[in-house]
Amino acid sequence: MKLLLTNLKHFGFTFFILLTLLILFGINIGADAKLHEDKLAYKLSGETHVFFDDDKLIKKVLRGRQDDGFYVETTTYDSTTPISFPISFPQDESQFSVTLSNEFEVPSSRYHDGESIIAVSDFESSFGAFRDFLVTHGIVDKQLNWTFGKGHLVLVGDFVDRGASTTQLLWGIYQLEQSAKKLGGKVHYIIGNHEIKSLQGNYQSAHEKYFYIAGILGKQQYQLFDHNSFLGRWLASKNVVEVINDVAFVHGGLHPQIQNHSDTLDDINHIVRNGYRQLYFTPVKESKESFLRSSTTGLAWYRGYFKDDLTHQQIDQGLKSIKAKSVVVGHTIQSKVNSLYDGKVIAIDVKHPQDYLTSIPFRNIEGLLIKNGERFRLLDNGETLSL
Repeated sequence: MKLLLTNLKHFGFTFFILLTLLILFGINIGADAKLHEDKLAYKLSGETHVFFDDDKLIKKVLRGRQDDGFYVETTTYDSTTPISFPISFPQDESQFSVTLSNEFEVPSSRYHDGESIIAVSDFESSFGAFRDFLVTHGIVDKQLNWTFGKGHLVLVGDFVDRGASTTQLLWGIYQLEQSAKKLGGKVHYIIGNHEIKSLQGNYQSAHEKYFYIAGILGKQQYQLFDHNSFLGRWLASKNVVEVINDVAFVHGGLHPQIQNHSDTLDDINHIVRNGYRQLYFTPVKESKESFLRSSTTGLAWYRGYFKDDLTHQQIDQGLKSIKAKSVVVGHTIQSKVNSLYDGKVIAIDVKHPQDYLTSIPFRNIEGLLIKNGERFRLLDNGETLSL
């Protein structure tokens, strides 16, 4: 019996050590455990999508619930008529209003005005976390009215997929963009690889509820973001890279050889934008288009700053090709907003909290502030730290 107790003690101690090492390893590689998902994530009533039908806009609002059945409330508008409607966020039962414009203007590729810049990335359909962070740092109020003056808010890709608030987050960004424009501010939505997946009809990373939402609306899931979708057409008008006050913003990064495959910043955006809805595959012979759209070398996908042993000369090659002095990227998870390569690369993808989900380790929001040439980490408690 004494021997058995001794062996059990050794086994327990060994198991504890191995479990601790496994947890530490998981934390180190960015893994976490999802403990609970609130059932409100699956509340479908109020889900709103807008589609084009020739010169008409068709607003479809999903109503009802599982126990009583679902139906679709459909309203048709002339496409030139201003349309406003509420968007509900079930997690806290809040609402904000959206007013549509029927114009989809392709943004400029370069800006230079010396105004402050705040950049965030990879919120992955977490509307609540995104909104609360912006409120905390004085960018918007709780109804998504712009309060950041003439400043720039840069969204560095991957605001769709994985989470249960894709629709709320996209409508929120759209409304914020309209609100900022009226007051001289600017919202820059830089397209990431997951936005491209949505535009291609690749919904493998989407929350499962959108499969059912599409079906109840009488659509296939890819149609939620196709050319006849208002949100899809709006997303497809966005750039993959922009330079603001000599700082480049791109979801993945700038491959050192981009200088051999591009003419101007506008040229890069035009080429990649024209391929948003095309499935990428590796061609027999590489072209300018295939290099810039590639899932390894393309701007929305590149991970070389973190996966390759790049030299400072190679970093400079990518920056020089688009006439930028530094670059801000998302896409590759960091433990905090991080400065690399003597400040030439700023990585801002951190694991943000997800709507409706409780997980461990707990997640914290971070962003980047660039003001008067200085850089700061923005924390979710409102704190600002020098970078």
